[in-house]
Amino acid sequence: MCCTRVRVLGDVEPVRGGPARVHGAVTTDRRPPPHTPLIINDVDPFIGTAATALPPADGLAAAWWFPKPLVGNTHPGATSPLGMVSACAYSGAYPTGYGRYDKGTEGLPEEIFPTQQASGFTHFQQSGTGAIRKYYNYVRVTPMVQPLDDLGEAWPLHEESAEAGYYAATLDTGIRCELTVGEKVAVHRYTFPESGSARLVVDLSCGGLAIDHGRTVPLRAQVESIGHGRAQGTVVMEGVPLSVYLEVSSPDWRQMLWYDRRLVEGGTRLDFDSIRQTTLRPFGLLFMGRALAGQTVEVRLGFSLRGCEQARENLRRECGEPTPSFDTVRAGTGARWADHLDRVRVEGGTPARRTVFATAMYHALIKPCFGDDESPFWPTSGPFAFDVCTMWDIYKTQIPLMTAIVPDRAADLLESLIRVCEEEGNFPIGYRMARGADRFFRQASALAHTALADAHATGLGRLDWSWALVHMEADLRRLYGENFRDDGVVHPITHTLDLAYGHHCTARVARALGDHGLADDLEARSHQWVNAFDPASGLLLDSEYYEGGKWNYSFRLLHDMRARIALAGGDDGFVAMLDAFFGFGAPAVTQPGLHPPPAEMAAGYALNRFEGLNNEPDMEAPWAYHYAGRPDRTADVVHAALTWQFGTGAGGMPGNDDSGGLSSWYVWASLGLFPVAGQSLFLVNAPAFARAVLRVDGGEFVIETTGHRETPIGADGIAETPPAQYVQSATLNGRPCETTHISASDVHRGGVLHLELGPEPSAWGRSARPPSLSDAPAARARG
Repeated sequence: MCCTRVRVLGDVEPVRGGPARVHGAVTTDRRPPPHTPLIINDVDPFIGTAATALPPADGLAAAWWFPKPLVGNTHPGATSPLGMVSACAYSGAYPTGYGRYDKGTEGLPEEIFPTQQASGFTHFQQSGTGAIRKYYNYVRVTPMVQPLDDLGEAWPLHEESAEAGYYAATLDTGIRCELTVGEKVAVHRYTFPESGSARLVVDLSCGGLAIDHGRTVPLRAQVESIGHGRAQGTVVMEGVPLSVYLEVSSPDWRQMLWYDRRLVEGGTRLDFDSIRQTTLRPFGLLFMGRALAGQTVEVRLGFSLRGCEQARENLRRECGEPTPSFDTVRAGTGARWADHLDRVRVEGGTPARRTVFATAMYHALIKPCFGDDESPFWPTSGPFAFDVCTMWDIYKTQIPLMTAIVPDRAADLLESLIRVCEEEGNFPIGYRMARGADRFFRQASALAHTALADAHATGLGRLDWSWALVHMEADLRRLYGENFRDDGVVHPITHTLDLAYGHHCTARVARALGDHGLADDLEARSHQWVNAFDPASGLLLDSEYYEGGKWNYSFRLLHDMRARIALAGGDDGFVAMLDAFFGFGAPAVTQPGLHPPPAEMAAGYALNRFEGLNNEPDMEAPWAYHYAGRPDRTADVVHAALTWQFGTGAGGMPGNDDSGGLSSWYVWASLGLFPVAGQSLFLVNAPAFARAVLRVDGGEFVIETTGHRETPIGADGIAETPPAQYVQSATLNGRPCETTHISASDVHRGGVLHLELGPEPSAWGRSARPPSLSDAPAARARG
């Protein structure tokens, strides 16, 4: 057996007692629930679940080149806004457990299954990430009309449908499966065909993915069958004790434990003290009995990282007493989604554009996961955030979006990150449910500092800022930071930029708290960003680069863009470099196919071209034009991306969604804003909608336009790229706004930004640049 000890005790009593997006045919009710804002009806959770399938790009976007696999890596499963639990069909595919693709790093994604299929339904999925081979997809629930020996077989899925907080599909066996979740619970409802031996099988050993080296193996486990359709268990996965308390409403069905696909007759408890890869055998619970045609069985699962008792309390709090609760939980989660999605309202737009925007909002609010009072690592109560996968993905776009529209949750995230730093010694670049703050340290350094600086500048939350500053300053000395402090430069060279920027952000907090000596020292070190650049080329030095090259990383928005542009030869030289990067005037390129040969990839990389938002370093590059007095060029690039890089349908994303980082980019770009993380600043551009309203702490921030022209997107079947629109003039709260930027406080306190748009570039924004560290004091004051 796969354990030191397996204990079998006692006897088990028999058990007693909306609108949806469609993937293929469906039989569900399409009527929207009453009083639901329109945006929630536009959400399509299937966007991003398949390989990119957009019309061939025209114009500027046709010159962009994409080395990474073009697939959104999202899943259509049931989620709750920033909630702890998700639930979805499980095929074992990379990286979410849903879908048909294997892990890949270049070219088109490779299919491993010919059709959508599932061996059951699991919990805790990734959303939009890449480069993660395992983790999550725990507690698989499988409805069956076959023997237990067939557990693990995958059946084709039919009639898939999904909405925010709900997923449904019919297995090839004829069982209709519906899933919904609360914040810490999941509820399944299965409708069986007539069967003399129907089964519900709960596999507590499941985890990870069904690809090479993708399985997550439990270290220890304990499963207890309580009787009357109740059971509980704890499985230690990746060092985390995940507990579940479950109830099954299946009258007169037998309830048993099983191990290695064999029933444990008369047992009530299994204990596994030590499990290894070589000794693992599947184990779990089984509920079995006769099913009439159309009979429904409900499975309610409460989860906790602090034991079965807390899991039971979570279940009772969200589901009430053991009565059917599927519709209640679904309605509650739907209401939460309606509230969150309604925090950004848009007016106008084609149906396709509205669908893409609504779904981007939805994807932007799935991660990080919050399990308040659930940290398995420290005993105190308070916020605990996991699935920060990774800060490299989300710090530029998603955290600023959270800060604007869900500020309480943004503050909770920062408090959680500070606690991780206190407990584990580092601010995490990525943080899963498991310990290990520095597992993603190769991606970047000092990224939490940007969000903390913005939070302090805008008065977010009630953080202990003296406590935070101590950790911010100490974290700058860890890992690559020690070499940066000693030498003023560190390789990989992008970490030099990260650490210089982190010093600048920390200096802002220190100065605001009155520690001017610390602020002066940190600010002086922040100037060392210049050591990362080659003055002869105006680009970064040759170095090792994480998912990109020196061209991708050379156009990030630094804290001293004036000096950065001067290093590149001034405005004209810098704009010429950007034009070459974005492919202005360049011919269309051929994208990599399946298993592209090394020579093809080398030729593509040699283009030194924009990767079209399929890589994190490129997200902010279009706005670098603002600092060189060419906001019209920003408008050209952003308009091309919004037109050709996103669409409806399962293949509607240009690359992996990165936990909502890419979707957050789409939201901001559609609003005509871009947050400069760490500087409490928004850059202004022509929006994609005639009017938009953000619900913020201060009330509402309205972005309204005159002269706006509706333009289609690729999914609308356009024949060529429609011309971009350009800002002609702007007012903020009725006063002329000559700059291409506004402060984050302007947005968070509420107000009205009015933009006059036109079909040709104007003089607006050409002389007044966004602020830089080396600006003259008077210019900084005006900024």
